[in-house]
Amino acid sequence: MTRSAVRFVRRGQVVALDDVAPTATLLDYLRLSEDAKGTKEGCNEGDCGACTIALGRVRDGRLVYEPVNACIHLVGMADGAEVVTVEDLGTPEALHPVQQAMMEHHGAQCGFCTPGFVMSLFTLYQDGRASDRETLNGWLAGNLCRCTGYRPIADAAFAVLGRPADDAFAQAAGARAAELAALDDGEDLLLGDETRFFAAPASLAALLALYGRHPDAVIVAGATDVGLWITKALRELPKIIWIGRVGELKTLEESEAGLTLGAAVTYNRAEAAVARLEPELGLLWRRIGSRQVRAAGTVGGNVANGSPIGDTPPALIALGAQVVLAGAEGERTLPLEDFFIAYGRQDRRPGEIVARLVLPKPGPNTVYRAFKLSKRFDQDISAVMAGFRFEVEDGRIVSARVAFGGMAATPKRAAATEAALVGCPVGDIAAARAAADMLAQDFAPIDDMRASAAYRLDAAGVLLVKAVAEAGGADTRHTRLRGFREECAHG
Repeated sequence: MTRSAVRFVRRGQVVALDDVAPTATLLDYLRLSEDAKGTKEGCNEGDCGACTIALGRVRDGRLVYEPVNACIHLVGMADGAEVVTVEDLGTPEALHPVQQAMMEHHGAQCGFCTPGFVMSLFTLYQDGRASDRETLNGWLAGNLCRCTGYRPIADAAFAVLGRPADDAFAQAAGARAAELAALDDGEDLLLGDETRFFAAPASLAALLALYGRHPDAVIVAGATDVGLWITKALRELPKIIWIGRVGELKTLEESEAGLTLGAAVTYNRAEAAVARLEPELGLLWRRIGSRQVRAAGTVGGNVANGSPIGDTPPALIALGAQVVLAGAEGERTLPLEDFFIAYGRQDRRPGEIVARLVLPKPGPNTVYRAFKLSKRFDQDISAVMAGFRFEVEDGRIVSARVAFGGMAATPKRAAATEAALVGCPVGDIAAARAAADMLAQDFAPIDDMRASAAYRLDAAGVLLVKAVAEAGGADTRHTRLRGFREECAHG
């Protein structure tokens, strides 16, 4: 069965929309159709957080609210969710606890950005986790305004966080979850016609059949990049297929062998499992986008996008990850590094999609490191991204996997550098520097707005030396930024 209307919950009522453009964003719907002007348009690219709203979905039997950037979140992607905006939290006579605390502690930015902060804090309030400063900073990293500083906002947050939520949303969580469950009808969604549509298949078979008929359609997971094609590049995308309702692509499986991530698994949902697999990846995860971006974006989408500066591919290539592709003729599996052919080209046959990623568990003799260099610590695109995996026996590196992003037209392994590392004593800085000299044979980076070619080569060499030094037991208090040292020391 196929239905022709996007359905979501607003203020306890089901909204059904059957006449929405494929590229319509939630921000435009809220402001232009509902006149809900509390959600602001700032950067219009998912960076500033002024447009932050909350989406509620049932996950593992409980209702979970996550912050998303409405400016790049398509209306169709809200199908089956509860949409919450700042207008919904309280009234002037009865403010929400977060709003009340912001008022009492003078925790306001300008009126433009304050609603986004409130909505981010609302989702943290609903989450109920411990309210330490590091957690708060990470949760608010996607709200960039600094016109009054964070201290009063932090004071407001600490006044209400760290205990179970006790607001109208928490009190009605059971009823709201049931309401959302009733929307999960298992039907395919097709909004539009054969020439222009937003589609959300409910099964892998339906997805592959639809994509087979429309190979010119754009496959969307979180729209954290495709959203910018719409808002910044002003591209016409008449056919969009969203994979967020395909159950087979939302699997997350942990085993003794490793971790399998479906292409529709978001960064937020994968975070804890990835950190259990390899703590270094857990540290990297926190620097990929913001909480809002990670609530929508997926690892599978990052891989399928094929960006030469994507954060996850170099780290996963070094780990030894594999990508599973699915098409009408079945599935095939290949090493992740073989998926990237050239700039903008991946090894995907017509009608194939990225179905899942398989991440192997590092062994007892494995040393793994992942380092990201960017101009901002939080929420910035890499200038250089590096992943290192060393197998160590008797104090020497017996095999090496070294991968970089930002150094070539695709994420790429450093074959000559890997060969130079074999046999090196772990922790031998001179040997590491000699191996780093081979990077010039592996890569010919370019100058661009993020970094010069010379910087990239030098920085890549420094990261290699650091990885070898840490493999040899170098104290992370001397190699890591303050704030991550204790986490590195304790895993």
